Amino acid sequence: MTGERIYLYDTTLRDGAQTQDVDFSVADKIAIARDLDRLGIDYVEGGWPGANPTDDQFFAQAPELKRSTFTAFGMTRRPGRSTANDPQLSALIHSKARAVCIVGKTWDFHVDVALAIPREENLELIADSIAALKSAKGEALFDAEHFFDGYKRNPAYAASCIKAAYEAGARWVVLCDTNGGTLPHEIAEIVRQVIEEHGIPGDRLGIHCHNDTENAVANSLAAVRAGVRMVQGTINGLGERCGNANLVSLIPSLMLKMGYDVGIRTEDLPLLTEISRKFDERLNRAPNRHAPYVGASAFAHKGGLHVSAVEKDPSSYEHVTPESVGNRRQIVMSDQAGRSNVIARLREMGMAVDPKDARLNLLLDLVKQRDTEGYAYDTAEASFELLVRRELGEVPDYFTLKRFHVTDERRYNAKGELVVESEAVVRVVVGGKEYHEVASGNGPVNALDTAMRKALEPLYPLLGGVKLSDYRVRILAAKDGTGAMPRVLIRSQNGDGSEWSTLGVSTNIIEASMEALVDSYTFKLFKGGAAPRR
Repeated sequence: MTGERIYLYDTTLRDGAQTQDVDFSVADKIAIARDLDRLGIDYVEGGWPGANPTDDQFFAQAPELKRSTFTAFGMTRRPGRSTANDPQLSALIHSKARAVCIVGKTWDFHVDVALAIPREENLELIADSIAALKSAKGEALFDAEHFFDGYKRNPAYAASCIKAAYEAGARWVVLCDTNGGTLPHEIAEIVRQVIEEHGIPGDRLGIHCHNDTENAVANSLAAVRAGVRMVQGTINGLGERCGNANLVSLIPSLMLKMGYDVGIRTEDLPLLTEISRKFDERLNRAPNRHAPYVGASAFAHKGGLHVSAVEKDPSSYEHVTPESVGNRRQIVMSDQAGRSNVIARLREMGMAVDPKDARLNLLLDLVKQRDTEGYAYDTAEASFELLVRRELGEVPDYFTLKRFHVTDERRYNAKGELVVESEAVVRVVVGGKEYHEVASGNGPVNALDTAMRKALEPLYPLLGGVKLSDYRVRILAAKDGTGAMPRVLIRSQNGDGSEWSTLGVSTNIIEASMEALVDSYTFKLFKGGAAPRR
């Protein structure tokens, strides 16, 4: 445990914005910047003033950050222009950013081919730009683009480029593995040479890694061990091509595993899971369940042997406590489960458990039997809880789905456009009274959901805040000549942000979907304490 200070630099709003299918709005950028500031990231790079209308609007409306240094990104002055006569440098200087990071060429191949200028002139571009920005803003950083590729081809020239920035006053000289093709042992050796042979101290060096060999986090950690004291990355590893180093993985590794001070308070580290998942929600994509530290499966235990050990001492199968990063332990139920899984899962559900209760074996047998039928409860915790509580007679009879049918019609609408419409009819019994509802939707499941809500929401207003956030179908292997067996997983979300998953299995995909929907409504009513209608 070193206690040494490592500085964190987030480039989600600039480098992360280059991710395919990601398009931040100004409101997105403001919200993300505030989350990073709340966490305590040292530098938040807002984007490139003058590069596009979104960044221009964002810098005009930039939020006041309390803990983070708001940073602008740009490039060195253009060849043939002075620093005083370069429009993009002027945009950086006049931005609301408290610091500026500029990128420059350090690979002789790029200087010769892309810039097509003498190599000595490139050194002047770097030094002049850093000096001007430091004078104007007080803090200037230099991103040494393609540094590792350049160093491997021409060490002397690559080193002369970063020396030019360092001697001109750059607070941080950031060594960039822009193509993402350098491996950890190479990173460590080159960083060591930069410090020992080229005289740039580690407390002035940063690292910026791309993930094209799945080594961005490993490369960043190797660079830190070799001496750099600033790390750049993005939330959830966003970035061009394969992404950037994932700060969500780097932060706890640096803090909890390596003992560095990264400027984030221990009491704020649990924000990591919340911020990671909220970020994915903002991008309208499902969080990676298997993400280190923050994924829903990061502390999930499935094998009976594992669960038995975790029950005795969680450190037997957990390298850090889930609470330290804002996550939680999850005991998974499947055909791999043992008695320990059942006991632990029931305790998670808030149920008192006697390990000698004979019903535990019956529940375990039931779970394993259902698993062979396709019910994978490791991904549907709500359906599992309902299964157990129904067996124990604890789930009230809120409603009974008596019958339903769905029709799809492909036709031309009044505008002459070819459309497909779904119409669902449901008959639901609540408190001895039958309700008959009809609804249309943009698909059979949406139509069924709408029809069910028309029947149930007037009687159970609790359901009004529930929305379906994810719908997935997996086709299981053919069985007993019945053909394909669909398994439907539905993730539901409440207005307060809570989520739960339910599933259904049937040879008919609509029936499987309806089973999952019914479980979703029932789980909400049960957890919300709804009283059954009489």
